[in-house]
Amino acid sequence: MRVLMLSWEYPPHNVGGLGKHVTELIPELNRKGVEIHLLTPGWRGGDAEEIVDGGEADTTVHRVEPGWVDRIDFFTQAQRTNLNLELFGRGLIDRMGKFDLIHAHDWLVAQAGIALKHAYKTPLIATIHATEHGRNRGWLGGEIQRAIHNVEWWLTFEAWRVIACSNYMRREIEQVLRSPWDKIDVVPNGVETGRFDCLEGVDLAEFRTHYGAPDERIVFSVGRIVPEKGLQVLLEAVPRVLSQQPKTKFIIAGTGEYASHLKHRAWELGVSDRVYFAGFISDEARDRLFKVADLAVFPSIYEPFGIVALEAMAARTPVVVTDVGGFAEVVENNETGMKAYPDNPDSLAWAILHCLLRPDWSQARVENAYKKVRSLYDWSHIAQQTKDVYQRVADERKTTVW
Repeated sequence: MRVLMLSWEYPPHNVGGLGKHVTELIPELNRKGVEIHLLTPGWRGGDAEEIVDGGEADTTVHRVEPGWVDRIDFFTQAQRTNLNLELFGRGLIDRMGKFDLIHAHDWLVAQAGIALKHAYKTPLIATIHATEHGRNRGWLGGEIQRAIHNVEWWLTFEAWRVIACSNYMRREIEQVLRSPWDKIDVVPNGVETGRFDCLEGVDLAEFRTHYGAPDERIVFSVGRIVPEKGLQVLLEAVPRVLSQQPKTKFIIAGTGEYASHLKHRAWELGVSDRVYFAGFISDEARDRLFKVADLAVFPSIYEPFGIVALEAMAARTPVVVTDVGGFAEVVENNETGMKAYPDNPDSLAWAILHCLLRPDWSQARVENAYKKVRSLYDWSHIAQQTKDVYQRVADERKTTVW
């Protein structure tokens, strides 16, 4: 089977969960015999063409020149970049012949995916990683927000099948984008435990000193710094935690437009010496921080899935999440982690303190979480579920008059 995949993110351009999902999924699909040609904008360099040896089949990454636009909105830039992706895709198909399927990840590549679908009468599968409605907590009052929402609807309408990363997202796609329930398949995100298993027994004491003193407890959070990730709620919880655990250091890693606001709020709360904004960190540093942290906290207000929770669980790090979206499905309260009420600093502080004050209970949850990750969120298992969707669509296409 040969699939043309489109993704806005791929290394070295990784922003959030979408990029991680595509990066981890592709090699496992290759091992199951799926040949992939990936079209992605070359935002941060990398070779124009890169062959990734996947075993049974390979992936060819085609980094396409983005549609650069000066002094204009992001939506227009996405549209113009899609024109470049479409033109490149047409040339690729004309040279290589048709693909069995086109797989588009989110609205950012919808325009190119839909155009290629119609031009070559090839079934389109869409993975929806999040919605504009969800990111903005139901507010679509701006012109850009409405435009993105409309493209999301268009993509799910044009898709033969839609993939959601959680049952929560399946309901959101049905209700917000009006996609039929039986058109949506749930295929979760995954995590590679080997990234963390290789750090077991490694002396990370010196690395830890870069982030906290030996007698400090480290609470770690990583991700895009945007309002829906709820880091403003974590900051409000910090003084409550420090009142009982004064030797606690909060490490917040990631970048985003909301960072300056959070830094100012930390100063207003008088906790800037207890909160360290690490900015962008490498994958290696992120994995090591998971291993040295006493607790990982993700206080999202909106979270379609939450790969970061899986990463904490795979690293055998106690985890606290808010009871929203995909987090609610991934983490079992008191069994594999602790849940807090969303947008509630008191509840979040209580959950953090519960983990810090009862390390024996936290350790029991850690072991349960690791077993769950290994059994349910292995990428090989997830790739098989994805391939099953591919095969279903390919089989249906054979008996369908376009």
